[in-house]
Amino acid sequence: MAKTRKNKTKKKRVANKMWGGRFASEPAAIMEKINTSIDFDRHLYRQDIAASKAHAAMLAKQRIIGADDARKIAHGLDTILSEIGSGKFKFKRSLEDIHMNVESRLGELIGSASGRLHTARSRNDQVATDFRLWMRDRIGELDALLAGYQQALAEKALQHAGTVMPGFTHLQSAQPVTFGHHLLAYVEMAARDRGRFADARRRLNDSPLGAAALAGTSFPIDRHMTSGALAFEQPMRNSLDAVSARDFVMETLAAAAIASVHLSRFAEEIVIWTSPLVGLVKLSDKFTTGSSIMPQKRNPDAAELVRAKTGRVIGALDAMLVVMKGLPLAYQKDMQEDKEGTIGALEALALSIDAMTGMVRDMEPDTARMKQAAGMGYATATDLADWLVRTLKMPFREAHHVTGRIVAKAAETDLPLHKLPLAEMKKIEPRITPAVFGVLSVERSVKSRTSFGGTAPKNVRSQAQKWLKTLAKEQGEQRNRP
Repeated sequence: MAKTRKNKTKKKRVANKMWGGRFASEPAAIMEKINTSIDFDRHLYRQDIAASKAHAAMLAKQRIIGADDARKIAHGLDTILSEIGSGKFKFKRSLEDIHMNVESRLGELIGSASGRLHTARSRNDQVATDFRLWMRDRIGELDALLAGYQQALAEKALQHAGTVMPGFTHLQSAQPVTFGHHLLAYVEMAARDRGRFADARRRLNDSPLGAAALAGTSFPIDRHMTSGALAFEQPMRNSLDAVSARDFVMETLAAAAIASVHLSRFAEEIVIWTSPLVGLVKLSDKFTTGSSIMPQKRNPDAAELVRAKTGRVIGALDAMLVVMKGLPLAYQKDMQEDKEGTIGALEALALSIDAMTGMVRDMEPDTARMKQAAGMGYATATDLADWLVRTLKMPFREAHHVTGRIVAKAAETDLPLHKLPLAEMKKIEPRITPAVFGVLSVERSVKSRTSFGGTAPKNVRSQAQKWLKTLAKEQGEQRNRP
């Protein structure tokens, strides 16, 4: 009877082999459910296997494990990589995470040699390394998508460098601009977004591997070797920081949130512009949907969904900040929450960039409607005030007052500025000459805005061409990288 009880105890211990000898029974079902992360950290399988191969090679070089065991480990890890890539690998929730799923399968493939892989490391430094590698890869993908978005915008801007449209402040007609100039504003925003991601990538590119659980290890490991093998800049200098830092996640999500806001602003404009009440831009069937009940509808759903997905990205940043705000050093299980929201947020951002790029290439402005709208609301009033300053040497504040009275007169007679009779203008300012009409058309207005960064068509062409040249150079450099 005693022998039977002993065997049962032994069986329970074997069932929970990842914890070794400390735990004698399996966790409760709800504990397994809340504790497991394989449903989302399986996304990190390539990075996990790459880090494990680098670690095994270093252990062998340092003679911490035998060369034969290292070869078996490397071969087994390559097999697992192939199995996961082909969809043959069976992930097990009972094994919690990607690390233990890989390690368990490695044991099945190569036997006891697999147990040597975890020498001189912990899941704490392992997951920190994997996630940095994954984030680095995602940043590279997002940068490429943003560059494609910039190219689509710059090409469209060059095509419409002289297409006049209304410029707005407070959603009210302000001054005429060109459609190309408007699009280039988003090229500039995307450039800053790319810069923020590049900054985040630079700061996250240090290796936690070898920090072990929190205090380093007594084994004679070479952290510089594994850091170089994984293309990190250097090993992290403090083992506590290495396993517990998640600012690289927060910084990347902050960059993602800002980029999403920029996309959302443009998406909102597309929604407004495509409304029949505004009618400045048209999208084809490729980026619109219909209604189940109203056959006439053409809804800009792609733009609306880009606008909505911004909430998911901002939410992921907020959640990450809240998770980390009260955590003492070093690793805490709370940090497991860093991946699910981040993975979803960056996937949403990538999809949004793709969708916006497609809409930019697809959209067609109604140039006649744009030109008509550009002159509404007395949009060339500032041009009149500037003419008074230049020609009559009038102080700007006085010119502003005189122009305001002329605009009021035009509104009273329901006429646009360029059709208000000169005699009516002279009643307000006798020195005005017929030359004033040379600045009151929307075309003349945009052509006059030649200051650096202004909307003059020649400026827009120059800036669009410079951006296209810069982007082409970047593409060439990327193709030539080893």
